Amino acid sequence: MPRIDTTKRFAMDLDLIHKALANPFRRDVLEWLKRPDEAFVHQLAGPANGVPSTAIQTRSGLSQSTVSVHLAALTQAGLLVSERVGQWTFFSRNEDVIRAFASEISARL
Repeated sequence: MPRIDTTKRFAMDLDLIHKALANPFRRDVLEWLKRPDEAFVHQLAGPANGVPSTAIQTRSGLSQSTVSVHLAALTQAGLLVSERVGQWTFFSRNEDVIRAFASEISARL
């Protein structure tokens, strides 16, 4: 039973998170977004310190469509939060889910 209701605010799908974290680029994105002011020095931060998808794409050197697929997987797993502002989509880490996942892994393994 991979779906665990950790709080009333969110549910966590452990299998989906594991699948998202299996890709090294997705782990890089999470690391970059942990300290966006260091990883995206020349980019403007958005709402709640979010980073625009274009900044992630520029840093990665990957195509826009490839980056979009990876960001969608991280968002679907609950590891990222996206916020649309006009034509821009800003991404930030979902620290509640990341903490709950780390705690769950620690407790189970």
